Amino acid sequence: MVCIAAFIILALIGVFVAIVSIFKPKIGKAYLKALKKAWGCLWKKVRLQKCETGFKDDVKNTLLSRIMLKHPKWVKPLSIIIEIFSIVIVVVAVWALLTAIKSLLALWALGTCNVTKPAACSLGAEVCSIDESEPTNALEATGRWFTEWGEIFEAIPDKFKTYRADDFEFDYIRISGDEVEGLRTAVDIFDPGCSVCMISYRNQKETGFFDSYNVRLVPFAIQDAEGNYKFKNSEIIVRYMFATEQVKSGISLGIIDRIFTEKNSEGISYQNKFNEDYSREEAIKKIESWLKKSGLDSKEIEKVRELVDTQDITEKLNQNKIVVEDILRVKGIPTMIYDGKKHTGLFEL
Repeated sequence: MVCIAAFIILALIGVFVAIVSIFKPKIGKAYLKALKKAWGCLWKKVRLQKCETGFKDDVKNTLLSRIMLKHPKWVKPLSIIIEIFSIVIVVVAVWALLTAIKSLLALWALGTCNVTKPAACSLGAEVCSIDESEPTNALEATGRWFTEWGEIFEAIPDKFKTYRADDFEFDYIRISGDEVEGLRTAVDIFDPGCSVCMISYRNQKETGFFDSYNVRLVPFAIQDAEGNYKFKNSEIIVRYMFATEQVKSGISLGIIDRIFTEKNSEGISYQNKFNEDYSREEAIKKIESWLKKSGLDSKEIEKVRELVDTQDITEKLNQNKIVVEDILRVKGIPTMIYDGKKHTGLFEL
């Protein structure tokens, strides 16, 4: 292990030595000699051959030369400490390499280098993440580490898959009445409380995306591992959207359009009001006032109110959760399906 640890350390300080050797060539030559010896030893270890004991002894003698003369009794325990320290260096280096590989694979397969908390990965797409619970002890952390590998390998085939909107049993709302013949179908999964979803929606409107595709809007309220909603009023908004669609088709789109594009009299976006200020009762009152402005009479609004908490609406939410998290293995939204691909993250202008 000493020779492997020595190679790792020598490789890490290579850049520093290269700069120093410009001014002191002898240091560079000595470094290259030691690196070649360390690499030779490492290469033999890889091929399961015996490493030259000479290099190992050279390393130990270099580190312990002064102590040998002044404190001979310390040599043996310090030699053991060097061996243990070498093992630690090798284990840490292997773990770091595996973690780097896992992060890169996750970034490619899932769009995020952090499987548990996707939004924490600065290299990934801009999303509102669907987070998993954090491990509470070392055993759970180890299990989670291996589980993440499983999720990555399961997702790799999806990179080569052709996605079609009709392959997934979503409960959705059409962006416009009947689907237009000749237009391709697109699926748009969003959370009413997600700021990235709001920006994507505005970008889609501005670029004419909704006019170029038969868009199926899938309202989805993000939950954590304990079942708590990421944005406090997203669930009731989604329920009202589905309930309204059952009473009168086309009206429910106005709910999300106002949340994503309009502001109140104080200039505060409605999304911010629903996320930060409105209680559940205040959120319901605001939604129902919009329904009235959209043309629903008191009987129709009452019918919507009766449907909101029914098992039928609950099943729609549960069905979408299964498709989004278990079948599509989505780690963050907005997520869109169009042109045969799954697109996760902000829809760019």
